Amino acid sequence: MTLGLAVLALWLLARLVRAGRARVAARAGYFAAVAGLFLDSRQRVEPSGFARMSGVWNGARFDVQAVPDTLTFRKLPVLWVLITLTEPMPVAGEVHIMARPGQDSIFSRFDQMPVTVALPPGFPAFCALRCSTAAALPDAALVAAQGALFASGVVKELVIAPQALRLVILADEAERGGYLLFRDAELGQVPLSPDQLIPHLRALLHLSADLAAKETTHA
Repeated sequence: MTLGLAVLALWLLARLVRAGRARVAARAGYFAAVAGLFLDSRQRVEPSGFARMSGVWNGARFDVQAVPDTLTFRKLPVLWVLITLTEPMPVAGEVHIMARPGQDSIFSRFDQMPVTVALPPGFPAFCALRCSTAAALPDAALVAAQGALFASGVVKELVIAPQALRLVILADEAERGGYLLFRDAELGQVPLSPDQLIPHLRALLHLSADLAAKETTHA
């Protein structure tokens, strides 16, 4: 009996060690399937264990970061991916459009923005806009056009700022059964795919071009 228990304990320990190693490797390699899209691609592992990557896509430099969110008040832990076009923008301050605000967001300054502005008619009703100053707001038609980004429910936030543009997307969510029963919050076990990333890279480039065109028109 004692020998059998010892063997079982060793088997369980070995299984936990293998699972831990697999988890570490999966998180560090979360961008393995998309790294080849970028020129001058650079990766590092953040303290969370998840990868962070920068590189050039279609002539512009991007930063892509995976951020796990396991806050206890959330129904299920989720994995956000922050996609940032790290180039100067012709705006006077920060603009944050957030889907379903109301809970602290570990990745966002939305709650720190002092000015709340009503979104244009037709914009998804579950979104809200805050900014650092009303002078930061782009052209109203340009703001209205961003509503399409939120239609799928994948985009959590759009940030327009002088130093960059950013989209925050929901990339993964903990499996409900495993989390509710065992508090198993495995995230990022399947690498981010090009289909998940490319549309958002393209959207940020389009928005950057639109902002530049508006600036040229008003000059």
